[in-house]
Amino acid sequence: MTGTAGQDEAGATRQSEEERRRERRLAAVAGAERVLARTGVHRTVGRRLADLLEAAPGVYDLDQPVDVYGNRIVADLEQRVAALLGTEAAAFFPTGTMAQQVALRCWADRTGNRAVALHALAHPETHERHAFSQVSGLRPVRVTSEPRLPTAAEIRDLAEPFGTLMLELPLRDAGYVLPAWEELTGAVEAARERDAVVHFDGARLWETTPHFGRSLAEIAGLADSVYVSFYKSLDGFGGAALAGPGTLVEEARTWRHRYGGMVFQQFPTALSALVGLARELPRLPEYVRHARVVATALREGFAEARVPWARVHPEEPHTHEFQVWLPYDADVLMDTALRQAEETGTYLFGGYWARGGPGLAYTEVSVRSEGLQWSAGDVRAAVAGFVERLP
Repeated sequence: MTGTAGQDEAGATRQSEEERRRERRLAAVAGAERVLARTGVHRTVGRRLADLLEAAPGVYDLDQPVDVYGNRIVADLEQRVAALLGTEAAAFFPTGTMAQQVALRCWADRTGNRAVALHALAHPETHERHAFSQVSGLRPVRVTSEPRLPTAAEIRDLAEPFGTLMLELPLRDAGYVLPAWEELTGAVEAARERDAVVHFDGARLWETTPHFGRSLAEIAGLADSVYVSFYKSLDGFGGAALAGPGTLVEEARTWRHRYGGMVFQQFPTALSALVGLARELPRLPEYVRHARVVATALREGFAEARVPWARVHPEEPHTHEFQVWLPYDADVLMDTALRQAEETGTYLFGGYWARGGPGLAYTEVSVRSEGLQWSAGDVRAAVAGFVERLP
């Protein structure tokens, strides 16, 4: 067996193992009696469509003609988003990756500088296969790699000029972390001192209001433009919006067409976004509050079980999502979580476990409507059951 053949076989084996674990995980989420969150991606096609049709009459007149190239329901969604964020206009995009590339290339043309200052863990740097440079001709400049948002001092002291500062709120890969309001306003002011514009990657901006103690319009109003997602916090089918000045949004619509984002009919996705705005957006503050109860109970549960170096990050979650770190191999923790779900019907850690270092792994915890039923005692009992099953 040649080296290449052996590597291919090993890679195929790993892929098949991952696929089996993924199917097992989906079955565990669907079959568990108790979970902290169960989103649309965990439902069947039939159930997902039935849920949408059940909720849709409350947000839109279904006797209206279908949408064609964004002329009806998509346009209504755009107006709704602009009103919520307090901006002049908003444009619907099929993906956030497209929305942000378009926004940032438009700003680059206006500022004359194609450098975008951003965090090393920002979504375009870690999850978009270098789309900034390969597709849009933009040049990312990393402000910091610390597990927090960039500070005003770091922005002022950045060694090279930049046209746009992009801030991800919350910074997902650092643990869904947010700065204090004063830190955020300071960072924005520092960028403006350098004649740069500010763009918010607000995929999860919807859930930041409890932390900042400000309205969505006040938060979005700090930036020159903002992108929001309809499926991450709001559990829509997909889609995103870019909001900002009317002239920028109109220019973005042109680039949306050039990028292939003028889809013939997107009304099911837009309709699911309107449902999310009506159903999930008002509940997000409640999810955030209860996530703090869950996080405290997790810390207490691992302390009672005497698990060394167990961490909840942040200790008090900034949103309804946060990280849990444990001193075990990721595969061990994944199998333990699945075994607990299959044996007891309680799926405490429904997310994937990722390697964080030698003998160290972390997962993301999300608290949604299902999690509101968990008391602190329920969480501690589930932790005890999880630890009992660790090898």
